[in-house]
Order: sequence, then structure tokens, then C-alpha cells
Amino acid sequence: MECDKKILNRLKRSEGQIRGVLKMIEEERECQDVITQLSAVRSSIDKVMGIMVAENLVHCIEESDNSKEVYEQRVKEAIDLIVKVK
Repeated sequence: MECDKKILNRLKRSEGQIRGVLKMIEEERECQDVITQLSAVRSSIDKVMGIMVAENLVHCIEESDNSKEVYEQRVKEAIDLIVKVK
């Protein structure tokens, strides 16, 4: 899969958030503040996964032979990816 710039930028932002969480823990910040940041990291990663699955699905469908069976299989695979990870 091609890795486009918006995915890389989102992952870099998530990486920065994780570094921020580590620093918060080292500074012994309040648990609630750390959990809030961890929730933001999770949301960010979930968004990246959604973008990647959606883009991959579109790519796979465009390259399929457009049969109903292939289309249904590709959609099922995409749903399985999302459900498995969550």
C-alpha cells in the first residue's frame, strides 16, 4: 500500500503524543491527565487505521473484476480488519 503524506503526518503526530504521555508519567502528572492523553493517542491511531482500511478497500475494489462475489469478499475482509483490531 502506498503510504501517503496524511497518514505519515498523523502517525508522526501520534508518536509525539506518546512521547508526551511518557514525559507526563515521568513527571508524575495526575492519572486523569495521562488517561486523557492516552485516549487522544488511541483516537489518533484509530483514525489512521480507518483511513488505511478505506483507501485499501477502494484500491482493491477498483482492481477487482467487479464481480459481486469479489466485491463482497473485499468488503468482508475490510470489515474483518476493523473488527479484529478493535
